[in-house]
Amino acid sequence: MRLDSKIPDGQLAEKWYKHKFNVKLVNPANKRKYDIIVVGTGLAGASAAASLAELGYNVKAFCFQDSPRRAHSIAAQGGINAAKNYQNDGDSVFRLFYDTIKGGDFRAREGNVYRLAEVSTSIIDQCVAQGVPFAREYGGLLSNRSFGGSQVSRTFYARGQTGQQLLLGAYSALSRQISAGKVQMFTRSEMLDVVIVDGKARGIVTRNMVSGKIESHSAHAVLLCTGGYGNVFFLSTNAMGSNVTAAWRAHKKGAFFANPCFTQIHPTCIPVSGDHQSKLTLMSESLRNDGRVWVPKAKGDTRKPQDIPEAERDYFLERKYPAFGNLVPRDIASRNAKQVCDEGRGVGTSGLAVYLDFADAIKRDSKKVVEAKYGNLFDMYQQITGENPYEMPMRIYPAVHYTMGGLWVDYNLMTTVPGLYALGEANFSDHGANRLGASALMQGLADGYFVIPYTVGDYLANMPATKIGTDHAEFKKAEENVKGQIKKLLSINGTKTVDHFHKEMGKIMWDYCGMSRDEKGLTFAKKRMQEIRAEFWQNVKITGTNEELNITLEKAMRVADFLELGELMIDDALNREESCGGHFREEYQTPEGEADRNDDKFAYVAAWEYTGDNKPENLHKEELVFENVKLSKRSYK
Repeated sequence: MRLDSKIPDGQLAEKWYKHKFNVKLVNPANKRKYDIIVVGTGLAGASAAASLAELGYNVKAFCFQDSPRRAHSIAAQGGINAAKNYQNDGDSVFRLFYDTIKGGDFRAREGNVYRLAEVSTSIIDQCVAQGVPFAREYGGLLSNRSFGGSQVSRTFYARGQTGQQLLLGAYSALSRQISAGKVQMFTRSEMLDVVIVDGKARGIVTRNMVSGKIESHSAHAVLLCTGGYGNVFFLSTNAMGSNVTAAWRAHKKGAFFANPCFTQIHPTCIPVSGDHQSKLTLMSESLRNDGRVWVPKAKGDTRKPQDIPEAERDYFLERKYPAFGNLVPRDIASRNAKQVCDEGRGVGTSGLAVYLDFADAIKRDSKKVVEAKYGNLFDMYQQITGENPYEMPMRIYPAVHYTMGGLWVDYNLMTTVPGLYALGEANFSDHGANRLGASALMQGLADGYFVIPYTVGDYLANMPATKIGTDHAEFKKAEENVKGQIKKLLSINGTKTVDHFHKEMGKIMWDYCGMSRDEKGLTFAKKRMQEIRAEFWQNVKITGTNEELNITLEKAMRVADFLELGELMIDDALNREESCGGHFREEYQTPEGEADRNDDKFAYVAAWEYTGDNKPENLHKEELVFENVKLSKRSYK
């Protein structure tokens, strides 16, 4: 199968403008005849569902939480990028485009990334109109701060609650359409399969998480807005419920999975404190605006930070990358933090942490100013660690945060299955091998508010409005497949818990396919993942039945999918014999320890095709073409 990205011809700045004119339209009266399913109601899902319902489509929206307000999007803290250039500091749509391409280590499509930068300015206007309480300067303009990977201030924020406030805006728009009867909302419902009829996505199969009832829903198009798969590592900054099941079940029905090994490690997380933890806590990248990252110069220095003189501190990011300092991109900051800890200069009881110090900022600007910027983040840190970050430095260490890989989509956000779309973090399209901070919220809202309303219409305009009933044979077949897997899981009655397998898998993934990888470790990890998966299906213990609220069963189904995905991530990492962004192969690095890309062989999107249970997947390559930026080695020095 040839991958057609459907990138429009013409000048970069005109591609989306012309494409919006060239797409086919559905007239307002006919929109009422079409049904669209939206799975996931975070920023991408809520904005898409609200926008499509506003246009007149009949929307069914699904989430496994008890309310769309509990989507993981609320956890985003630091901000959302947009090329407004309020500061007149040199920003532009093209600079945001370039920073994003470069930050992703030149492993993303130019057309998609430029469109993202182009619509970013409209996102801010939309959210302000919804009442999102962005911070403002004294004169009334919206305030900006800097994030890693750029030398301008373009990140709009609402203290440390930006994701929550943006989601409340999208949720308000969604609620309005629910009230109007244009969106039918299904909470506590988990998608377990996509239904394909005559080669097109025509619906989904769900499990009611309260009653256990298996239900089918039909539509003319299906949108997956289900987030990323960082919980394959068990410990991550993701919500406990975040999973890959919807995307993975779609993958097994024909949707290619792209760049699965591209995982983002966030440098600014509260370090692991023990085996009791079920997740990790993010400290916003915005803290690196004013916080200085350092470790002692000497190995094994166990003195308190306030007892270490300035001359005996190593501000290693400022030393190695003077042009960007503490605001280098996340992959570079993470690797450098790991490096100094591996040298024996880490801090804290585990030695796996570095300091993030605000003493200079407090001295320069006052505690009151720092508190106004970051107060809730400081409070959260103190509640978790028992340490006051106004009086002593925070301790931080990298952790799994975001996944740049996801379902392959074309310019219209359609997967390789006609009628099946993927939005936001569920797709692979805009971030390459490393996402710039504050771009996740930007992409989710761009896809939902400003891209999918045009592109889904282009598909539906060529499709009869004829509905398919859920009594169709393909729906019944999909239901039986789902019921069969549930029955099989419940019948195992082994001796080890679901969390046991999840933790074991997560440790293998982190140790061998995490911040750094090499061929030997990946080969070992692949074998171990196969062994863990085999034991899971023979010895997992799931209590209870399907016909009830059964959280253990929910976890088991998600872990079963993670076990398969993890092996594909390892295969993808083995295949990509280069280092780029978050994918750091130890064998491929410069003498200075930086990522060493191989553009001649690997300037492509790796799109994997499912071929059957326990069979190797087929690799398809979408070659990346760079016409507007020059492929160059990233430098932030």
